[in-house]
Amino acid sequence: MIGKLFFDKAPELKIVANGMESDKLRQEIGMKPEITHLEGWFAPDTYHYTAGTTDIAILKRAYQQMEKTLEEEWLKRDSDLPYKSAYEMLIMASIIEKETGIDAERTKVASVFVNRLKRNMRLQTDPTVIYGLGDKYRGTIYRSDLNGYTPYNTYQIDGLPPTPIAMPSVASIKAAAHPADTRYLYFVADGTGGHKFSTTLAEHNKAVAQYRRLQQR
Repeated sequence: MIGKLFFDKAPELKIVANGMESDKLRQEIGMKPEITHLEGWFAPDTYHYTAGTTDIAILKRAYQQMEKTLEEEWLKRDSDLPYKSAYEMLIMASIIEKETGIDAERTKVASVFVNRLKRNMRLQTDPTVIYGLGDKYRGTIYRSDLNGYTPYNTYQIDGLPPTPIAMPSVASIKAAAHPADTRYLYFVADGTGGHKFSTTLAEHNKAVAQYRRLQQR
């Protein structure tokens, strides 16, 4: 499935990972034994190759690049972050990646989640709900989805989800390692592709109401 997922449009690449058991795949890539979940461990980038190169070879390069980036940023991270491990920082980076595609917002989004973790507030982030739904997600999140339990539903669980939910970019990893210094606890789409950040629930509710009015136009 990995080969089909990543390499359908890669001409002259030799596909050997399709149908391979995950344990065997991790071994072929050279992953550390403690890694049991593939999500998040491949650095998104452009990888050049020659005809006949295997998908395993590309995945190995992507894994090694992610491992290198994560280790470097973990060592340089801010000192007061609520992560117990580099893996938790990778999980946070994956959430940031799914929440915004605007580089200027990444550290602000990171600050919201870090501030919430420090206050023992649930993250309440929709992308984790969507990830937990898997194939059941059909483009809309319903109240029943927010109220239902999955290990990834951050409206229902405390702290971070158990694994990354995406392949985070270097920018998102850096944001997770160095969040902006803010008091923000909330954010919502602003209708222009970005987000409105708030420090109080009252401010947030106003921003939500404004966004809903924009949606109704």
